[in-house]
Amino acid sequence: MNQNRAAIILAAGMGTRMKSSIPKVMHNVAGRPMVNHVITACEKTEINNINVIVGPNMDTLSSSVSPHKTIIQDDRNGTGGAAKIAQKNLNEFEGSIFILNGDGPFITPGTLHNLEQASQKTGLAVLGCEFDNPHGYGRFITDGYHVTAIVEEKDCTDDQRQIHLANTGVYCVSGKHLFNWLNKVTNDNAQGEYYLTDIVAIAAQEGVQCAYATAEEYEVMGINDRAQLAQAEKIMQSQLRNQAMKNGVTMIAPETVYLSTDTQLGHDVIIEPNVVIGAGVKIGDNTHIHAFSHIEGASIGENASIGPFARIRPKSKIGNNVNIGNFIEVNRSEFKDGSKSKHLSYIGDAIIGEKTNIGAGTVFANYDGFNKHVSTTGEGVFIGSNSTIVSPVNVGDGAMVAAGSTLTQDVEQDALAVGRSKERILSKWAKKYRDRNKK
Repeated sequence: MNQNRAAIILAAGMGTRMKSSIPKVMHNVAGRPMVNHVITACEKTEINNINVIVGPNMDTLSSSVSPHKTIIQDDRNGTGGAAKIAQKNLNEFEGSIFILNGDGPFITPGTLHNLEQASQKTGLAVLGCEFDNPHGYGRFITDGYHVTAIVEEKDCTDDQRQIHLANTGVYCVSGKHLFNWLNKVTNDNAQGEYYLTDIVAIAAQEGVQCAYATAEEYEVMGINDRAQLAQAEKIMQSQLRNQAMKNGVTMIAPETVYLSTDTQLGHDVIIEPNVVIGAGVKIGDNTHIHAFSHIEGASIGENASIGPFARIRPKSKIGNNVNIGNFIEVNRSEFKDGSKSKHLSYIGDAIIGEKTNIGAGTVFANYDGFNKHVSTTGEGVFIGSNSTIVSPVNVGDGAMVAAGSTLTQDVEQDALAVGRSKERILSKWAKKYRDRNKK
């Protein structure tokens, strides 16, 4: 564990342009809150002392970043004010302190490493970017090697507005200096706020030069509204798909497949068009996910076949050589190796034994209006089409359930269960019915 790096992640803003009741940084990108992407980048850079600045009543945010520390910023008085309140946790810390934006999910460990390297000589470095369109960003004024000033857009001269190298709001500062400089920042400006950018000028007054590193534009994009959130999702999905294909996954129409950041895909997995994979999914080698399937919070073994039009819901476990076919919903259930359900069924809160066949139209009725109940089948069970299993029911090894049955009690090993009303055929009834209704 590296004890010489710490981070302050600024995440207290509500993001008014999001038009949302949840904190801006809690909006998901590829199935994970954007602030958690930033934390992951920190962890991969061996930054273990992570401090997240949150606003009041942001309990869901604090929970999401746990076990890392959170500090409440009661007065949202600017980026300098937000960073300053971390002093209570980092006052004695003398290593590298990174200041990061909670709405920047694309920051990479490589860029953080480069920024820290730039800061080593002077103890201060800021991350810049050559923006195609730098409108709205503070411009870097440099001497070729160091940033001598950061000029906000509204304060730029016409010549300065032509500068494309601009501030991203990401810093790496020596803990020996950071809070000394932050305590000298004032709010003597039009907004009445404490600006983090002011530490560059304060450091210069003390003879400390500000180094800089640069990053790709996508890597430092901030997310301030729903359109930018959609753009971030597009970028992240492209990265995830490309990485999956590099690792041996076949995607027939990659642009239609949606993955999550934590998706685990084995070798020679095939994913057909219009598949959505939510958070918490692991898929084993040689498994085929057919078109229009939706999987979340589930594990799927090797050599399985899922879909088309299948839905695998959370807490489900699909074994090896399992076949889940058309219009099957699996919810909190386990299919052991070699079992199958190929057509039009709902399997909820069930444990399906090895090499068991679930016929078309089968429903595991798991909910009685108050509680969920679990049913199990043994090995080699055959459940005929259009059966209803009223849980809790246990079906023994090798048993058979006749098509159209409703089961409410256990079935012993190798037995046949028939749970349906006696069939009646009324001769000529249909003709008489039609004739009567023609009058």
